[in-house]
Amino acid sequence: MSGAAQRTGGAGFGERLIDTLDRWVPQPAAWAFAIRIWLAMMLALYAAFWLQLDSASSAAVCVAILAQPKRGQALSKAGYRFLGTVVGGIVGIVLIALFGQDRVLLLVSFACWLGLCVFVAQFLQDTRAYGAMLSGYTVAIIAVAHIDAPQTVFDAAIGRVAAMAVGIVAITFINDALASPSTWKALLPRLAAAHAAAKAFARESLTQVDPGPERTAALIRQIAPMRGDASAIAGELDDGVHRAAGARSAIAALYVLAAASRALTAAMSRIPEPGKRVREAQTLALRAVSEGDESCSEALARDGARLRDLVDAGMCDAGATLDEIVALQRALDVVNASTFAEDGVRALSDGHEPLRHIALPTHRDFQVALRAALRVMIAFGLAAGLFILLGLPQSSFALVQVAATCSLSSVTPDPRKFAQGVLIGMPLAALCAGFILFVMLNGNQGFPLLAIAMAPPVFFGCLVSLHPPSFTIGFITLVFTPVLLAPENPQSYDPQTFLVNALLVVFAAVILFLTIRLVLPISASQHRAFALEEAREDLAEALAGEGGDATTRTSLNADRLFQFSAWNSGSGAVRRASLHHAFAVAQLEAAAARAHAQLRPLSEVRGLASLIGRAREALAAAGSDDLDRAARALIGEARVQDRTVRMQLARAAADLATASRVIRRHGRFFRRLSLPNS
Repeated sequence: MSGAAQRTGGAGFGERLIDTLDRWVPQPAAWAFAIRIWLAMMLALYAAFWLQLDSASSAAVCVAILAQPKRGQALSKAGYRFLGTVVGGIVGIVLIALFGQDRVLLLVSFACWLGLCVFVAQFLQDTRAYGAMLSGYTVAIIAVAHIDAPQTVFDAAIGRVAAMAVGIVAITFINDALASPSTWKALLPRLAAAHAAAKAFARESLTQVDPGPERTAALIRQIAPMRGDASAIAGELDDGVHRAAGARSAIAALYVLAAASRALTAAMSRIPEPGKRVREAQTLALRAVSEGDESCSEALARDGARLRDLVDAGMCDAGATLDEIVALQRALDVVNASTFAEDGVRALSDGHEPLRHIALPTHRDFQVALRAALRVMIAFGLAAGLFILLGLPQSSFALVQVAATCSLSSVTPDPRKFAQGVLIGMPLAALCAGFILFVMLNGNQGFPLLAIAMAPPVFFGCLVSLHPPSFTIGFITLVFTPVLLAPENPQSYDPQTFLVNALLVVFAAVILFLTIRLVLPISASQHRAFALEEAREDLAEALAGEGGDATTRTSLNADRLFQFSAWNSGSGAVRRASLHHAFAVAQLEAAAARAHAQLRPLSEVRGLASLIGRAREALAAAGSDDLDRAARALIGEARVQDRTVRMQLARAAADLATASRVIRRHGRFFRRLSLPNS
């Protein structure tokens, strides 16, 4: 090997080594996070002992579950955890009151409630999904765990709610006292980077060629994960509501910016010789996504006003073609999206009220949600039957762990990876708890020794959970170490009880692992099929003028595309074709929703009722020729209307034309979707 090659190889190895160290060696922020969680767990445990709560260890477990590196994330999860605990406690008391004398009916009713909570959680977002799922397995902790002593269920419910309150207060106090990092400060550079990436994407589309669905999907994958942090900001500061709204507005605007820049490029390609208006509109759109400070809010406002003048002039020009109107409108869409994105990033940064408040819905498939609920119910039912046959004294404890782990897996992005992490994390938690109990404590009593003994597993769990590939291992170790240790005052040292509990939680992990793979598994192809069916139904609603507004649908479709790209498999050509069709459905749905949003108020304008009726019929029938005729009719009528009506007609005509082009280009695919007249 030559000297140059050796130097190159050495440099490459050194870079890889540095990258590995940066990835796995804990940074100061990671150590600070671990210290905060350890202090919060010890504070919660000490307060629970001082208050003489029956389930003192639940306070420490609560802190472990709420262990989040950012303050807003912990606060958001804490709020829904407390609400879920209260709901679960009430349901547990009701179930015991109804079926306390019949164990079979109690277990069956609990399995149905657990499945219902998991099903509902599938359609919620982030910490709200966690709260819904928690209200399910909380009933197991309160009712199933006390199935042999139903008279103690009410006290158990009150004790658990009190322990949750102690844990939430402890972690909130420690996060505030030790200046836990704010979620919005961590989100701001990521959102700014995504904004810059979206502008670069738009510039490439406008100056070179359409980047295509794969590049668009990659941009969406950069934007979509920020939604969770955006939702967690609201309770962090006094102006957190405005910062959260700004982040959501910016995320939605970045989705629109990517779609609008591609749509403008497609419209320009259909104009053989663009006129002066169209060229100026393209220049203004390009300036809106330029680098530097040229795209400030004042410049964007001026360019937006100028583009509206150009659209109005085009609608008044008898010689303007439909494609020219589409190009002018799409250029205005680019500038509007840039305006909202710029304003949203600034609102996140300085806390001012953004220009708009919108929601960011997530895509969920009914079939996936139903299978997740049935999987949890089947797993719990089989585990209950098995433990009853075995006749173990701690069967109720094992059932609680089965219900908890199966429920937690249902709200994770990848249940299989979660099950693998649980299978590794449970034995680690058992080893940590056994080492603390029988080696470090070894029969001694005293809170200081307990706090010192718990520090290593807490630090290990926190540091490991910060890395996405090993998050589940760290999370399970952090949560189930105090569950198995079960700190008490005085501390119990019964090796037989500990060993049985440790074996049962490992057995619960094995049940989860097998359940995920054997009970109603969902392959990537099934995920794609379910998503396509949901998209077809949403598209039918959009064509008929039903469902949400266009911005909401754009965000929903972006989330569907984000998930679809993760499920997409096969050869490169197959993946590209699948994404191409998925983007076509999203584009048609958004165009139909925007068109109906403009056509509804226009139907009340004198002289337009018949035209609007034909346009809506053309959308419902999904006929490309009828859509083109309806769009041209709207443009022809615009010259006798006032400016406000003309602008609405321009938007409606542009969306009708977009829908026509998509249907014509993907007619064979839409026929397979049973789209009428395609």
